[in-house]
Amino acid sequence: MAEGTRTIEIDGRRYAWRTVGQGPPLILVNGYAGSGEDWDPTFLGALAEHLEVICPDNRGMGGSELGEEELTIAAMAEDVEALMDAIEIEAAAVCGWSMGGYVVQRLAESSPYRVSALALIGTHPGGSTYVPTGDAEAFEKLIDCSGTPREQASRLISVLFPPEQAGAIDAEFGEVVAEARAKLDHRALDEQKAALLAWRDREPPAIATPPPALVLHGRLDRLVSAGNAVPLGERWNAKVDVFEESAHAAMAQEPLRAAAAIVAVASP
Repeated sequence: MAEGTRTIEIDGRRYAWRTVGQGPPLILVNGYAGSGEDWDPTFLGALAEHLEVICPDNRGMGGSELGEEELTIAAMAEDVEALMDAIEIEAAAVCGWSMGGYVVQRLAESSPYRVSALALIGTHPGGSTYVPTGDAEAFEKLIDCSGTPREQASRLISVLFPPEQAGAIDAEFGEVVAEARAKLDHRALDEQKAALLAWRDREPPAIATPPPALVLHGRLDRLVSAGNAVPLGERWNAKVDVFEESAHAAMAQEPLRAAAAIVAVASP
Protein backbone atom coordinates (compact mmCIF):
# COMPACT_ATOMS: atom_id res chain seq x y z
CA MET A 1 0.00 0.00 0.00
CA ALA A 2 1.05 3.58 -0.61
CA GLU A 3 3.00 5.52 2.01
CA GLY A 4 0.69 7.10 4.56
CA THR A 5 -2.03 4.46 4.25
CA ARG A 6 -3.31 3.13 7.58
CA THR A 7 -5.47 0.14 8.35
CA ILE A 8 -7.80 -1.23 10.98
CA GLU A 9 -9.66 -4.51 11.22
CA ILE A 10 -13.44 -4.58 10.92
CA ASP A 11 -15.12 -7.97 11.42
CA GLY A 12 -11.93 -9.77 10.45
CA ARG A 13 -11.21 -7.81 7.27
CA ARG A 14 -8.74 -5.04 6.58
CA TYR A 15 -10.07 -1.50 6.11
CA ALA A 16 -7.70 1.16 4.81
CA TRP A 17 -7.61 4.93 4.71
CA ARG A 18 -5.18 7.82 4.33
CA THR A 19 -5.12 11.33 5.76
CA VAL A 20 -3.82 14.65 4.46
CA GLY A 21 -3.85 18.10 6.01
CA GLN A 22 -4.56 19.42 9.47
CA GLY A 23 -7.63 20.93 11.08
CA PRO A 24 -11.18 19.79 11.78
CA PRO A 25 -11.86 16.32 10.32
CA LEU A 26 -13.53 15.80 6.97
CA ILE A 27 -14.25 12.23 5.84
CA LEU A 28 -14.17 12.08 2.04
CA VAL A 29 -15.85 9.01 0.50
CA ASN A 30 -15.25 8.11 -3.14
CA GLY A 31 -17.65 6.68 -5.69
CA TYR A 32 -17.95 3.52 -7.78
CA ALA A 33 -14.57 1.83 -8.35
CA GLY A 34 -12.76 4.66 -6.56
CA SER A 35 -10.32 4.52 -3.67
CA GLY A 36 -8.98 7.07 -1.22
CA GLU A 37 -5.98 7.65 -3.47
CA ASP A 38 -8.00 8.57 -6.55
CA TRP A 39 -9.07 12.11 -5.67
CA ASP A 40 -8.05 15.02 -7.87
CA PRO A 41 -4.83 16.33 -6.26
CA THR A 42 -5.74 20.01 -6.63
CA PHE A 43 -9.12 19.43 -4.99
CA LEU A 44 -7.59 17.37 -2.19
CA GLY A 45 -4.80 19.85 -1.62
CA ALA A 46 -7.22 22.76 -1.35
CA LEU A 47 -9.26 20.88 1.26
CA ALA A 48 -6.13 19.89 3.16
CA GLU A 49 -5.12 23.55 3.62
CA HIS A 50 -8.00 23.89 6.08
CA LEU A 51 -9.05 20.39 7.18
CA GLU A 52 -7.71 16.99 8.14
CA VAL A 53 -9.06 15.04 5.18
CA ILE A 54 -9.65 11.35 5.90
CA CYS A 55 -9.96 9.31 2.69
CA PRO A 56 -11.16 5.73 3.24
CA ASP A 57 -11.06 2.91 0.70
CA ASN A 58 -14.56 1.45 0.39
CA ARG A 59 -14.54 -2.29 1.03
CA GLY A 60 -13.06 -4.19 -1.91
CA MET A 61 -11.21 -1.10 -3.19
CA GLY A 62 -7.59 -0.07 -2.67
CA GLY A 63 -6.26 -1.47 0.58
CA SER A 64 -9.66 -2.50 1.97
CA GLU A 65 -10.66 -6.15 1.78
CA LEU A 66 -14.09 -7.07 0.42
CA GLY A 67 -14.86 -9.80 2.95
CA GLU A 68 -17.70 -12.28 2.71
CA GLU A 69 -20.62 -10.14 3.90
CA GLU A 70 -22.93 -8.56 1.35
CA LEU A 71 -21.68 -5.21 0.12
CA THR A 72 -24.44 -2.61 0.53
CA ILE A 73 -24.57 1.14 0.96
CA ALA A 74 -25.56 0.60 4.61
CA ALA A 75 -22.57 -1.71 5.13
CA MET A 76 -20.16 0.84 3.68
CA ALA A 77 -21.66 3.53 5.95
CA GLU A 78 -21.13 1.21 8.92
CA ASP A 79 -17.48 0.87 7.89
CA VAL A 80 -17.07 4.65 7.98
CA GLU A 81 -18.62 4.77 11.44
CA ALA A 82 -16.31 1.96 12.61
CA LEU A 83 -13.36 3.97 11.33
CA MET A 84 -14.57 7.00 13.30
CA ASP A 85 -14.74 4.83 16.40
CA ALA A 86 -11.24 3.46 15.81
CA ILE A 87 -9.63 6.88 15.41
CA GLU A 88 -11.76 8.38 18.19
CA ILE A 89 -13.74 10.92 16.18
CA GLU A 90 -17.16 11.39 17.74
CA ALA A 91 -18.51 13.59 14.94
CA ALA A 92 -17.11 14.89 11.67
CA ALA A 93 -18.04 16.62 8.46
CA VAL A 94 -18.56 14.02 5.74
CA CYS A 95 -18.46 14.44 1.98
CA GLY A 96 -19.29 11.89 -0.70
CA TRP A 97 -19.13 11.89 -4.47
CA SER A 98 -21.57 9.81 -6.53
CA MET A 99 -21.88 6.43 -4.74
CA GLY A 100 -19.89 7.97 -1.90
CA GLY A 101 -22.76 10.41 -1.58
CA TYR A 102 -25.08 7.50 -0.93
CA VAL A 103 -22.73 6.24 1.77
CA VAL A 104 -22.50 9.53 3.66
CA GLN A 105 -26.25 10.12 3.34
CA ARG A 106 -26.84 6.71 4.86
CA LEU A 107 -24.45 7.54 7.70
CA ALA A 108 -26.29 10.82 8.34
CA GLU A 109 -29.62 8.96 8.34
CA SER A 110 -28.59 6.09 10.61
CA SER A 111 -26.21 7.94 12.96
CA PRO A 112 -27.00 11.65 12.66
CA TYR A 113 -25.04 12.52 15.81
CA ARG A 114 -21.83 11.45 14.03
CA VAL A 115 -22.29 13.93 11.15
CA SER A 116 -21.53 17.57 11.93
CA ALA A 117 -21.89 18.69 8.29
CA LEU A 118 -22.76 17.01 5.02
CA ALA A 119 -21.45 17.71 1.50
CA LEU A 120 -22.81 15.84 -1.51
CA ILE A 121 -21.27 15.89 -5.00
CA GLY A 122 -22.93 14.45 -8.11
CA THR A 123 -25.31 12.21 -6.22
CA HIS A 124 -29.02 11.67 -5.53
CA PRO A 125 -31.41 10.78 -2.69
CA GLY A 126 -32.92 7.62 -4.16
CA GLY A 127 -36.60 6.77 -3.99
CA SER A 128 -39.51 8.56 -5.61
CA THR A 129 -37.66 11.87 -6.03
CA TYR A 130 -34.80 10.29 -8.00
CA VAL A 131 -34.47 11.91 -11.44
CA PRO A 132 -33.03 9.57 -14.12
CA THR A 133 -30.69 10.91 -16.78
CA GLY A 134 -32.32 9.23 -19.75
CA ASP A 135 -28.77 8.31 -20.83
CA ALA A 136 -28.46 4.56 -20.21
CA GLU A 137 -25.36 4.42 -22.39
CA ALA A 138 -23.35 6.48 -19.91
CA PHE A 139 -24.08 4.10 -17.03
CA GLU A 140 -23.23 1.10 -19.20
CA LYS A 141 -19.88 2.69 -20.02
CA LEU A 142 -19.23 3.30 -16.34
CA ILE A 143 -19.70 -0.35 -15.39
CA ASP A 144 -18.19 -1.89 -18.56
CA CYS A 145 -15.09 -3.88 -17.58
CA SER A 146 -14.45 -5.35 -21.02
CA GLY A 147 -11.31 -4.67 -23.04
CA THR A 148 -7.92 -3.61 -21.78
CA PRO A 149 -7.48 -1.40 -18.70
CA ARG A 150 -6.49 1.42 -21.07
CA GLU A 151 -9.72 1.03 -23.02
CA GLN A 152 -11.67 0.98 -19.77
CA ALA A 153 -9.92 4.19 -18.71
CA SER A 154 -10.94 5.97 -21.89
CA ARG A 155 -14.56 4.90 -21.49
CA LEU A 156 -14.60 6.06 -17.88
CA ILE A 157 -13.08 9.46 -18.66
CA SER A 158 -15.59 9.94 -21.49
CA VAL A 159 -18.52 9.81 -19.05
CA LEU A 160 -16.93 11.74 -16.18
CA PHE A 161 -16.02 14.84 -18.21
CA PRO A 162 -17.62 16.88 -21.03
CA PRO A 163 -16.66 15.75 -24.55
CA GLU A 164 -14.60 18.85 -25.26
CA GLN A 165 -12.39 18.12 -22.23
CA ALA A 166 -12.39 14.33 -22.13
CA GLY A 167 -9.84 13.88 -24.95
CA ALA A 168 -7.19 16.06 -23.32
CA ILE A 169 -7.78 14.51 -19.91
CA ASP A 170 -7.53 11.02 -21.42
CA ALA A 171 -4.24 11.90 -23.09
CA GLU A 172 -2.76 13.29 -19.87
CA PHE A 173 -4.17 10.91 -17.26
CA GLY A 174 -5.41 7.86 -19.15
CA GLU A 175 -2.39 5.70 -18.31
CA VAL A 176 -2.72 6.51 -14.61
CA VAL A 177 -6.40 5.61 -14.66
CA ALA A 178 -5.61 2.42 -16.60
CA GLU A 179 -3.07 1.37 -13.97
CA ALA A 180 -5.71 1.77 -11.28
CA ARG A 181 -8.30 -0.11 -13.36
CA ALA A 182 -5.95 -3.07 -13.75
CA LYS A 183 -5.92 -3.56 -9.96
CA LEU A 184 -9.69 -3.60 -9.44
CA ASP A 185 -11.53 -6.57 -7.92
CA HIS A 186 -14.33 -7.37 -10.36
CA ARG A 187 -16.36 -9.16 -7.70
CA ALA A 188 -16.34 -5.95 -5.66
CA LEU A 189 -17.37 -3.98 -8.74
CA ASP A 190 -20.32 -6.30 -9.34
CA GLU A 191 -21.44 -5.86 -5.75
CA GLN A 192 -21.05 -2.09 -5.97
CA LYS A 193 -23.20 -2.07 -9.11
CA ALA A 194 -25.94 -3.95 -7.25
CA ALA A 195 -25.69 -1.44 -4.39
CA LEU A 196 -26.03 1.47 -6.84
CA LEU A 197 -29.20 0.04 -8.32
CA ALA A 198 -30.69 -0.78 -4.92
CA TRP A 199 -30.19 2.82 -3.80
CA ARG A 200 -32.35 4.06 -6.67
CA ASP A 201 -35.24 1.92 -5.47
CA ARG A 202 -35.00 2.59 -1.75
CA GLU A 203 -37.52 4.52 0.31
CA PRO A 204 -35.58 7.29 2.10
CA PRO A 205 -36.38 7.75 5.79
CA ALA A 206 -37.59 11.08 7.16
CA ILE A 207 -34.92 13.52 8.35
CA ALA A 208 -35.71 15.17 11.67
CA THR A 209 -32.90 17.71 12.01
CA PRO A 210 -30.49 17.80 9.06
CA PRO A 211 -26.91 18.92 9.62
CA PRO A 212 -25.51 21.94 7.78
CA ALA A 213 -25.43 20.64 4.22
CA LEU A 214 -24.22 21.41 0.71
CA VAL A 215 -25.11 19.93 -2.68
CA LEU A 216 -22.72 20.36 -5.64
CA HIS A 217 -23.64 19.10 -9.10
CA GLY A 218 -22.42 19.44 -12.66
CA ARG A 219 -25.08 20.63 -15.10
CA LEU A 220 -23.61 18.37 -17.84
CA ASP A 221 -23.61 15.21 -15.68
CA ARG A 222 -24.56 12.18 -17.79
CA LEU A 223 -24.45 9.67 -14.91
CA VAL A 224 -26.56 11.41 -12.26
CA SER A 225 -28.92 14.03 -13.64
CA ALA A 226 -28.50 17.56 -12.35
CA GLY A 227 -32.25 17.41 -11.88
CA ASN A 228 -31.47 15.59 -8.62
CA ALA A 229 -29.77 18.63 -7.10
CA VAL A 230 -32.98 20.41 -6.09
CA PRO A 231 -34.79 17.45 -4.46
CA LEU A 232 -31.55 16.43 -2.76
CA GLY A 233 -31.13 19.96 -1.46
CA GLU A 234 -34.71 20.02 -0.24
CA ARG A 235 -34.26 16.72 1.56
CA TRP A 236 -31.22 17.95 3.48
CA ASN A 237 -32.19 21.63 3.67
CA ALA A 238 -28.91 22.24 1.85
CA LYS A 239 -27.36 25.01 -0.15
CA VAL A 240 -27.36 23.91 -3.81
CA ASP A 241 -24.63 24.97 -6.26
CA VAL A 242 -24.81 23.75 -9.86
CA PHE A 243 -21.62 24.04 -11.92
CA GLU A 244 -22.87 24.95 -15.37
CA GLU A 245 -19.83 23.78 -17.38
CA SER A 246 -19.05 20.63 -15.39
CA ALA A 247 -20.08 16.99 -15.78
CA HIS A 248 -20.05 14.15 -13.21
CA ALA A 249 -16.54 14.84 -11.87
CA ALA A 250 -17.33 18.46 -10.98
CA MET A 251 -14.77 18.53 -8.16
CA ALA A 252 -12.02 17.64 -10.68
CA GLN A 253 -13.15 20.24 -13.23
CA GLU A 254 -13.53 23.11 -10.74
CA PRO A 255 -11.48 21.86 -7.80
CA LEU A 256 -10.85 25.18 -6.05
CA ARG A 257 -14.48 26.25 -6.27
CA ALA A 258 -15.69 22.88 -5.01
CA ALA A 259 -13.15 22.78 -2.18
CA ALA A 260 -13.97 26.32 -1.02
CA ALA A 261 -17.68 25.48 -0.82
CA ILE A 262 -16.97 22.31 1.16
CA VAL A 263 -14.57 24.06 3.56
CA ALA A 264 -17.24 26.69 4.23
CA VAL A 265 -19.82 24.11 5.30
CA ALA A 266 -17.34 21.78 7.04
CA SER A 267 -15.55 24.31 9.21
CA PRO A 268 -17.02 24.87 12.69
